Amino acid sequence: MDKLSPLDAVFIDAEDEDQHTSMAIASIAVFEGPPPTHDEFLAYLAGRLPLVPRYRQKLRTVPFRLGPPVWADDPHFDLGYHVRRVALPAPGGDQQLAELMARVMSQRLDRERPLWEYWVIEGLAQGRWALISKVHHCMVDGVSGTDLYRVIFDFSPEPALPAPDDRTVAAEPSPFELAAQAALRNVALPARDALALTSAALKPGTAIHQATDTVRAVAKLTPGLRSPQESSLSGPIGQGRRYTWARASLADVKTIKRELGGTVNDVVLAAISGGFRELLLARGEQPGPHMVRSLVPVSVRAPGEESIYDNRVSAVLADLPVHIADPAERLAAVRAELEALKASKEAMVGEALASLGRYSLYPVASWWTRLAFRLPQREIVTVTTNVPGPGQPLYGMGR
Repeated sequence: MDKLSPLDAVFIDAEDEDQHTSMAIASIAVFEGPPPTHDEFLAYLAGRLPLVPRYRQKLRTVPFRLGPPVWADDPHFDLGYHVRRVALPAPGGDQQLAELMARVMSQRLDRERPLWEYWVIEGLAQGRWALISKVHHCMVDGVSGTDLYRVIFDFSPEPALPAPDDRTVAAEPSPFELAAQAALRNVALPARDALALTSAALKPGTAIHQATDTVRAVAKLTPGLRSPQESSLSGPIGQGRRYTWARASLADVKTIKRELGGTVNDVVLAAISGGFRELLLARGEQPGPHMVRSLVPVSVRAPGEESIYDNRVSAVLADLPVHIADPAERLAAVRAELEALKASKEAMVGEALASLGRYSLYPVASWWTRLAFRLPQREIVTVTTNVPGPGQPLYGMGR
């Protein structure tokens, strides 16, 4: 029985009761045809489940929120419930696939079951099929979510043998057991605080340096919490979702990066800024320098930690330069903005704030999180994330 980390628990507490906020993340994998049969796919996936233990565990909530939710084996796990199958209407193009994805993402995952779904999609144009992978954000972040493809799928057309399954299903903990364990952890919290203070006392130079960096970063972050300029991009969030995509060549992105400087992430942010600019102009609005503030997640995973399935992410707040018409100048502005944020160590502050729960009573941290996500929010207009996909071709059941 594993308890959620403070950051993982945030993604549970952030979901509101009126269904407007859904903390699932998803992606679409498109395969060459023909699609597998339903039984074939179930058998294939059953052979991969031992590699992803979380897929057969569900959340248990601690009574009175005395502690964060815990992962417990689902004694009634039903693989068939988690694998859905649907056919797209003709002609099975981008529009039909996007509309299906929007419907899938408009619905919240069932908290009474393991928090994931796979949707096998038939009827794609050109004889193809697709798989929607939908997982709750408390289980994975973007990097580890993408890494799941490397676990579920194969590196060659020849499918791997099923993974050995020596799983023993532990008995579900009772509400009393959950409450008692959480109470013991809360009692132990002052001892952890004392250990942290002792560590700081033994390394005063490091502690002072970290504290100074945090104070400076907070001072630079605070002015950014002012609400951005009003625009049609701001407004209340409903339950419905829309989904679309645009295609671009990674080689072109790297060419721009090589010629004009910066990173792939910088080029992506500059291109997205251009898209927001065109949208605002099409709506008859004049783009301003502080009109589109974006939350930009920053991975804090160490190399080799991609297959650790939890959240290891911080974030910065960046004003997208939608007011700049020239694409090269817009890229330069993005670079300057992100370099300034990195210099201020704002990402470090985001990581520190997310981990404060380690030294805070969970009932208090949970209450603050739920309150923060239910108050009107005007500081962040959009979220912009850049997650690399698989680095080599992958195969599903030989496809």
